[in-house]
Amino acid sequence: MQVMTNLKQTNDKRRALLGQLSDMDLRLLRVFKSVVDCGGMAAAELELNIGTSTVSRHVKDLETRLSLVLCRRGRAGFSLTPEGRRVYEETLRLLASVEAFRSSIDDIHHRMGGQLDLAVFDKTVSNPQARIGDAIARFAAQAPEVRLNVHVASTNAIERGVLDGAFQIGIIPAHRSSRTLAYADLFGETMLLYCGARHPLFGAAHSGLTWEKLRAYDFAGLGFHSPNMALSHRAGLERKATGFDQEAIAMLVMSGRYLGFLPDHYAEAFERDGRLQAVAPKRFRYVCRFVSLLRRSPEPSRAAKLFQECLAEAHTHINIDRKEISK
Repeated sequence: MQVMTNLKQTNDKRRALLGQLSDMDLRLLRVFKSVVDCGGMAAAELELNIGTSTVSRHVKDLETRLSLVLCRRGRAGFSLTPEGRRVYEETLRLLASVEAFRSSIDDIHHRMGGQLDLAVFDKTVSNPQARIGDAIARFAAQAPEVRLNVHVASTNAIERGVLDGAFQIGIIPAHRSSRTLAYADLFGETMLLYCGARHPLFGAAHSGLTWEKLRAYDFAGLGFHSPNMALSHRAGLERKATGFDQEAIAMLVMSGRYLGFLPDHYAEAFERDGRLQAVAPKRFRYVCRFVSLLRRSPEPSRAAKLFQECLAEAHTHINIDRKEISK
């Protein structure tokens, strides 16, 4: 019995050794990616424009092809197995490489097609200094054949995605530099310290507050390398709660239990509703700059370079105004 079991495992491993990837393999991987991105077979039906039963059969075919169980589906809902999570991550890398190859061929023919994946740090759309929408309009007019995909992610995820090819261009708060990435300054953002309506500092006098006195209150900060994290370390603000995007920080602050920094343009509506209050805004603030980033090697596609040019053009007048004010 043990011999038979070992023989079956050996045969499974042999079947799992892939040779050349076929078009069908790539199609199955794309279906699998859509299922994961959408959160299940039924949810992917609209995205893929095929029936749920066909989606399920494609995923099953991929599992047979790889000799792996990639996901669980049932009453408990859809979830990836550990093997499925790894296959998904490798699928992202593979499909990014395929898209990079297609873009390179388009470059050789001096044309722009395929897709461009842009990743942006969250809560930038309400920033009056951000002109990303203008850049998108310029790009779409000049490269109508390129399909644009926009993602929202943390700074770490954007940097990693640009480096491994999942994203062709990113927009993040400037916080560190890497020799493998090329940066271009775009716009600024003012971050103020806020408290919620149930916090002891809400409606209180803030004139005597210092950075040292702020340490008596619980602080909520971002849980990844960022200007937010750098400032909290410099100021000695111990993080008692952690958020991984600006909306998470806003939720924590509005609980009334924590202080936290938020973009002033994002918090403005909550202030009007009486749900947030800036704490001594002339004292407890910082300004961060947003930059675009491209991978240095391999050389970015013509589409990525064009989008970078559109970003620069859209933000040129803002940077000129900033220089005039600083004189």
